[in-house]
Amino acid sequence: MTAPLIDPFARAITYLRVSVTDRCDFRCVYCMSEHMEFLPKKELLTLEELDRLCSAFVEMGVEKLRITGGEPLVRRGILTFFKAMSRHLDSGALKELTLTTNGSQLGKYAAELAACGVRRVNVSLDTLDAEKFARITRWGRLPQVLDGIAAAKAAGLKVKINVVALKGVNEDELFRLTEWCAAEGHDLTFIEVMPMGDLGNEDRLDQYWPLSDLRAALATRYRLTELSDRTGGPARYVRLEETGQRIGFITPLTHNFCESCNRVRLTCTGELYMCLGQEDRADLRAPLRGSDENGDLRTAIRAAITRKPKGHDFDYSRQQVSGQMSRHMSHTGG
Repeated sequence: MTAPLIDPFARAITYLRVSVTDRCDFRCVYCMSEHMEFLPKKELLTLEELDRLCSAFVEMGVEKLRITGGEPLVRRGILTFFKAMSRHLDSGALKELTLTTNGSQLGKYAAELAACGVRRVNVSLDTLDAEKFARITRWGRLPQVLDGIAAAKAAGLKVKINVVALKGVNEDELFRLTEWCAAEGHDLTFIEVMPMGDLGNEDRLDQYWPLSDLRAALATRYRLTELSDRTGGPARYVRLEETGQRIGFITPLTHNFCESCNRVRLTCTGELYMCLGQEDRADLRAPLRGSDENGDLRTAIRAAITRKPKGHDFDYSRQQVSGQMSRHMSHTGG
């Protein structure tokens, strides 16, 4: 029952992304509607249930846990969960425990996260312009995020900045963002906007900035060298020879990265999505709550992995949005 998880296409599943809450203190325009209706708290897994579920995955070969949301650090008591997961780092079963965050709470929690064994964090930051930041996030304040990033760096955490490429929004900051990350010693990854949630398909199409175009723009100023680096995620990397920094590109639309997919996603309600871009999911909450033993839970996990598809269907070609997911990104986990 603890044999590795292998999907139908012979891909070993070693990476679990876990959403611990659908709530967030921002309302980013490409992620949430301004007046979100969040899940009733009784539907969310408790921190103890999240521990038990994640531990079952670790026992079955998952080596990397990325904690997401919503904003994971707004969940009450979340540091107790990180402390619990650190025992798997201590045993050697888990190779990496990390999180994706909007950075708003890093000033408060960075040192404690480092003490729990977190070594890297991904921070979503689409602009260095305070007014633009307020428009994109609706509720966010740029100085608070920049202070949080500084706190993470001071605590010894490696910071990677994730930038959603938005045509007509942050195109003019391409070089500013790149140069700021180089100066601060942060890795940088650009992400194509994905068709998820009921947020207005026309806006998505208008804002879609293919990373092939973004990369071509970078090449007008820098020499780009292809890298073979793989971090367990979907990014492909280049090195900018002039700065020495590593730049990642996550291109679910212009370049499907599914052939090497090693991850599944667990929602805060115990649903397991085998693919970000497909609606198929498995209910793990029922077997989790149905027994104090993990036999049925492991069986359900294995059955779910046998349904993992070869790839997603995201597509912006032909000037229309195809393969759109009706669920919000904050529900599945960023």
